[in-house]
Amino acid sequence: MKPSPFDYHAPAGLDEALDVLARVGPDGGKVLAGGQSLIPLLNMRLAAPAHLVDINRVACLDTIEAGPEGVRVGALARHAAVERSRPAAAVQPLLGQALRLVAHPVIRNRGTVVGSLVHADPSAEMPAVLALLGGSVRLAHRGGEREVAASEFFTGPMESAAAPGELAVSAFFPALPPWSGTAFHEVARRHGDYAMAGVAAVVTLDEDLRVAAARVACISVGPVPMVVDVTAACGGRPVAPAGRTVPGRSGPDWDGAAAAVRDLIEPEDDIHATADYRRHLTGVLAVRALRDAAEGVAAEGVAAEGAAAAWAAGEGER
Repeated sequence: MKPSPFDYHAPAGLDEALDVLARVGPDGGKVLAGGQSLIPLLNMRLAAPAHLVDINRVACLDTIEAGPEGVRVGALARHAAVERSRPAAAVQPLLGQALRLVAHPVIRNRGTVVGSLVHADPSAEMPAVLALLGGSVRLAHRGGEREVAASEFFTGPMESAAAPGELAVSAFFPALPPWSGTAFHEVARRHGDYAMAGVAAVVTLDEDLRVAAARVACISVGPVPMVVDVTAACGGRPVAPAGRTVPGRSGPDWDGAAAAVRDLIEPEDDIHATADYRRHLTGVLAVRALRDAAEGVAAEGVAAEGAAAAWAAGEGER
């Protein structure tokens, strides 16, 4: 099919883009950045905007800035560029782990991280990453801007806090605390498809290699990314460094954490999977993601070598 008629705008700068968005009003239109979700919607006439505002000529929006506080990604930064950014990976490794699961390389070469956030698909990876990390999205409008926390940005399936006349100009992904690890696991019918279920995890260890904090974010099991703090279920238990085990020593209760996640999520039946299967699958993926995140910290030697030695000698149980 072909899209319904619309007026096309190609602003050359940010101020011009904001002027156009303000002028077209609440019934105005859609912003075109990567277009990997928008163009199919237009062609199927699931979206029929009166105006299409193409921001690809706004050069100042293609930035990727990594610093001690975190990573700020501009509205035109492509998935592939963020995925391949070594500074971004060093500051926030969950970005690259999640982006490798997004669709296919051809899609990632054009699609944008911020566009995925604004699209707010509950099956998409990037909204879950932003929610899990407690990030934010910067929204600009003619005359000002505001920063919206992830907890308030995703308002429903395919719905975000971006108001008419506003443009999402960047997203901020906070850096990890010390001694923290991340992982992202999902299952799809075919590689590159939207996941039937997926789980991202962040685990922080203390100086004795015990779990100090653990959180997960789940996709495809609710109207928005669901973040669950599972510290109560697995906190205070030691993680074997470098994948080692010690006879008679029990590690974190990842199964208990997964059970807590299954109790809180709200999956639904659809043509791809039943709600019960999604709930089961989410629990399995939660165990994998939490274990990988925790063992990754220990295996990489992020924690102090003295603490690792104490753990192996059995002193960590004190």
